[in-house]
Amino acid sequence: MDVRRHSTVLVSVTGTLDEDAGAALQRALDDVTADERDLKVDLHGALSMDADGLLHLLALHRRAESLGLRVLVVGWQPQPQQFMADVAGIRGRGSATGERYAVPGFRRLIEQRAQSSRDLVDFTAEWLPSEWPPRA
Repeated sequence: MDVRRHSTVLVSVTGTLDEDAGAALQRALDDVTADERDLKVDLHGALSMDADGLLHLLALHRRAESLGLRVLVVGWQPQPQQFMADVAGIRGRGSATGERYAVPGFRRLIEQRAQSSRDLVDFTAEWLPSEWPPRA
């Protein structure tokens, strides 16, 4: 993850946007000054995203807005965009979820559904035997 500052905080994400990205995303806004007005998140290098990554991205957006920053997310790659569409319940390939991400109501919807999806995975993992499926 790369962070640059010039009245705009630019966060460039590369690789996988997952649980491990949370701390780095939060640090990106640690030193925001009054001179910075925008947060631009560049996802051109983010080839994949899971529910944890989506929740971290949404938390970054929420934190930036609370600091008075305008947020722009660009460069949605196919897997992250399709994952977000799947979480939101939007059928079909190539959905325009990247454009919808800017709408607060859509962000709340996918945040609720991503959290539910993550909770279900955590719940299922705790109830499955350590070896699944069991050997015959």
